[in-house]
Amino acid sequence: MLAWHLSESPGEYSFGVVDDPVPGPGQVRIEVRASALNHMDLWLTLGQPRPPAFPHVPGNDVAGVIESLGDGVTDWSVGDEVVINSALVPSEALIRGVDAVLDPDMRILGEHTWGGHGRYLVVAAHQLESKPADRSWAEAAAYPVCATTAWRLFRRARLEPGDTVLVTGVSGGVATAALTIAVHLGARVFVTSRDPEKRERALDLGAEGAFDSEGPYPVAADIVIDSIGPATWDAAFRTLRPGGRMCVCGGTSGPTTTLNLPRLFFKQLDIIGASIGSQEEFRFVTELVAQGLPIVIDDVIPLERYPEAIERLRGSAQMGKLVLDHPMGDDPA
Repeated sequence: MLAWHLSESPGEYSFGVVDDPVPGPGQVRIEVRASALNHMDLWLTLGQPRPPAFPHVPGNDVAGVIESLGDGVTDWSVGDEVVINSALVPSEALIRGVDAVLDPDMRILGEHTWGGHGRYLVVAAHQLESKPADRSWAEAAAYPVCATTAWRLFRRARLEPGDTVLVTGVSGGVATAALTIAVHLGARVFVTSRDPEKRERALDLGAEGAFDSEGPYPVAADIVIDSIGPATWDAAFRTLRPGGRMCVCGGTSGPTTTLNLPRLFFKQLDIIGASIGSQEEFRFVTELVAQGLPIVIDDVIPLERYPEAIERLRGSAQMGKLVLDHPMGDDPA
């Protein structure tokens, strides 16, 4: 098949022929209709992490049509339209429910295994959910990683209607998904961004207030969703009410920060981390999408223009998800 792939890491993506993936027992082969970018697309080119083998096909977020079935698959049929949970776990791990992603054998689609930036993808059948019928292929590919991560954080942070939520850096996928999910579930949401246009867009999506990322942020929050790290950490952490929850899903400004321990224990705060979610959590957000949850898409770009999408992601120019539209057949030209 034709796919974007790395031949080495650090390295750059090239488009060319790689082996067709073949479904084994319990697996399905999906003809990809749309796939979305994540920061993992960038990190793989830097060797952070380095793929386990080459060539390596990236792409964490995927939606498509089942093209063939491996032995033993009975719950799905050829032609079914599906979305994929990117947290790949052994079937026996599913009995752990929402904690299945803590299984030591959990792998991430597009990082540890081939992802979706090619014609076909093979995954275990238990990773699938039916594509919400009234949503586009681009929308179906845009939500799996970001919305599932946001919901896992909110679930663990005990989000309730009426809670005050602060979302930092409202431009990336998880941040925009956190905004729309919190509004959908009845929370009061405030956001931060360096970009005035992105702040305005967040207000259009239901945020009550939008602040410059420099801070301070004039809000008392029950929950903070932070994907920025050291650049926003102190200002965001200060907004938490006693008993508040600091939820962390990224560190785009750096991997380390300083934590004020007295503020942590005197205010009895929780710090919660997540990077992906379980099949139960993925199923929940898929149901929200079927109900009409807004999905924020920055742009839908033809598959052959993947390098342009990478550069837009690298410059943090996007608001929401960048999605690749896959042509029918092998040749994207």
